[in-house]
Amino acid sequence: MVKTMQSMEFARLFALRPQNLAWFLGAGASAAAGIPTGYAMITDFKKQLFCQLSKLPLREVDTNDSLWSQRINEFLKSNSALPKPGDPKEYAAAFEAVYPTPEARRAYIEKAVQQGSPSFGHRVLAALLTSKKTQCVFSTNFDTLLDAATIVTDQLVDAQDRANLVVAAIDNAGRAELSMKESRWPLLAKLHGDYQSIELKNTAGELKSQDSRMRSVLSNACGRFGLVVVGYSGRDDSVMEALADAINTLQPFPGGLYWVARSTDSLLPAVTDLLEKASAAGISTAVVISHTFDELAADIADNMVLAPALQRHVHEMRPDPVLREAPLPTADGRKFPVLRCSALPILELPTKALRVETNVAASITKVRELLRETKAWALVAGNGKEFAAFGAEADILRAFASLGGRLAGTYELYPERDSWARGLLYDALARALTKRRPLFARLRSRGHALLVQSGRSNEKPETVERRQRQLAGLHAAYGDALVGNVSGLGYPFHEGVQLRLDHLDGRWWCAFEPFTYVELPVKGDQEIPDEGDSEPLANFMKPNPAADWRRERWAMRYNKAWANIISAWAELLAGDGSERRAIGLEDAAGLDAVFRLSRVTAWSRPAHEHDYFLRNTR
Repeated sequence: MVKTMQSMEFARLFALRPQNLAWFLGAGASAAAGIPTGYAMITDFKKQLFCQLSKLPLREVDTNDSLWSQRINEFLKSNSALPKPGDPKEYAAAFEAVYPTPEARRAYIEKAVQQGSPSFGHRVLAALLTSKKTQCVFSTNFDTLLDAATIVTDQLVDAQDRANLVVAAIDNAGRAELSMKESRWPLLAKLHGDYQSIELKNTAGELKSQDSRMRSVLSNACGRFGLVVVGYSGRDDSVMEALADAINTLQPFPGGLYWVARSTDSLLPAVTDLLEKASAAGISTAVVISHTFDELAADIADNMVLAPALQRHVHEMRPDPVLREAPLPTADGRKFPVLRCSALPILELPTKALRVETNVAASITKVRELLRETKAWALVAGNGKEFAAFGAEADILRAFASLGGRLAGTYELYPERDSWARGLLYDALARALTKRRPLFARLRSRGHALLVQSGRSNEKPETVERRQRQLAGLHAAYGDALVGNVSGLGYPFHEGVQLRLDHLDGRWWCAFEPFTYVELPVKGDQEIPDEGDSEPLANFMKPNPAADWRRERWAMRYNKAWANIISAWAELLAGDGSERRAIGLEDAAGLDAVFRLSRVTAWSRPAHEHDYFLRNTR
C-alpha cells in the first residue's frame, strides 16, 4: 500500500539528506516556465489534424472552447487512427500524424522550447546543483531551462565552488556513462535528447525502446540514489520499463521513490503499478501531493540552507503565495446571532488496524466480494498484497484464505496524511453509528449515508417498542413519517443524514446533513449497486420524478425546525457519549474500530463588528 505525504512533509525529509536523491523531470516541470505541456501539445496537434482533414482554417477553431474540443474528439474518433483521449500513446501518435518527419518534429520542438524562461522551480534545483546538494537529474524534456539556470547560479559563487554541470543527451551518452563511472557530479541526463539533438524521441517507434546506453545510466543511478519524479505522467513505456527493471536490482532506490502528483486519482495505472511494486519490494515509496513544481520547490527552499548569494537569487523570483496571512480579529465575539453546526466532535478515534498480507495481489472490490462470500463481518482498505482491516481474526483469515492471507501485525493509522486510512475510518464510523440503532448504512464512493430502518412485520413487540423509543426524538422534530412511500409515485423513502468525516481546527468531526432518500428504480434489469461500487448516476432514472415532492417536504422547515432536527440526530448518533464499535467484537480475537462522539454539536458566532450584526443596535 503506497502512502501519501504533503509537499511540506517531503521537503523536511528531503532536507535531511538531499544528496541521497536524484531527480526526474517531466514536461509538467517546465509548464510554469512557459513551455507547452504534453496536454497542450496534444491539443494543438489534434486541432491541426482536425483542420487538415475538415479543410477548416486554423483561425476559426478555438480549442479553449469545450464545445470545439468535443467536436474535434468526435470527428477524429471516426476520421483518424488516433488513440482515444487520455490514452498514454495519444501524444506520440498525434505528433507523428501531424509532423511525420524527424526534421519537422525537431523544428516544432525548437520553436516550442524557445518560448520559456527558467521558473522558480528551476532556480531552486539549479541552486541545489551548484551547492552540490543534488548530484543527478534526469529529464524527458527537450528544453535547456535547467542548464541555463545552473549557469547563472554557478556565476554567483566562487570559481572553485561552481558545479560545472555535465549535460548529456542521447547523442552523447558516453558523457553520461563517464560521469556515472567516475562520479563526476552533477549530471543532467536528457533521455529524449534536447532540441539541438539530431535524434529526438517523440513518436511511438522512437519511444518504444530507450537508448540502451542512457537506459543503463538511468538504471545505475537508481541503484545509487533515490528518485524524485516531478511533472512526469508515465506515458513512455521505455522509461517506465527502465524504472520497473531497477526494482529488481540488488539495492534499488536506496533513498526511496517519491512521485509528485496533484492527487493519487491523477496517476496512470502504470505509475500506480510501479509504486506498488516498489513498496512491496521494501523501497520507501510515497506519492507527494503538490500542484506544481514551483510549489514543491518553494517548500524545499524553506527547509534548505543555501549560500547567501544563492538564497537571494532564489527568492528574487519567489511567486506570491496563493494564501496570505491575515490578522486575526482581536475583539470579543458577539453573543448573537449564533449558528448551530451539524457536526459532532469525535472524542475517540481508532489509531490502529490489523495488517493483512497476501501471496496474490487483489483489488479492494475483489476483497469485498470475498468478505460477502465467506460471510465475514469486517472492514478492509487497500490494494495489491497489503491491506488494513477491522474485524475478528478468524473472519479475516477465512475471507483472505484463497489469496494466501496472513496477519502481519498492525498498521498505525494517520488519516490526516493517508487517504486510504481516512477511507477505512469513514466506513467504520458509518458502521459504528448504526450499531444497535434503528438505522442502516449505505456506503458509496460518492459518499456515505445513514437511513432510518422501516422495520419488519414479524418483529417482536419489544423490538418495535425499542425502535419507537429510539426514534421518538426524530418523530417529534420532523413532525412527519420517517419512512414510507412517496405520494402518487409509490417509491420508498427514508429520512436520513449524509455523513462526512472532517478534520478541522486540529480535531476530527462527524459532520452530518439531514436529507430525504428516495429509492428510485434503475434502468432495465440493472440491480442497485453494492456498497463500494461507483455506479454512474446516469444509470438511474432522471430527471428525478421525486424531486418536487422532496423539495416541498423541506420547503417549510425553517430555522426552528432545522435546530430540532439537528438536535434529534445529534442525540441519536452520539447516544449517551459512550464508545461506539463498528464490528462489535466481544471475546473473539481481533481489532475493532472504536469511536466516541460528543453529544454537543459545534456552534459558531461572529468574531467581528460587521454592520449587519449591529443593525438593530443603532
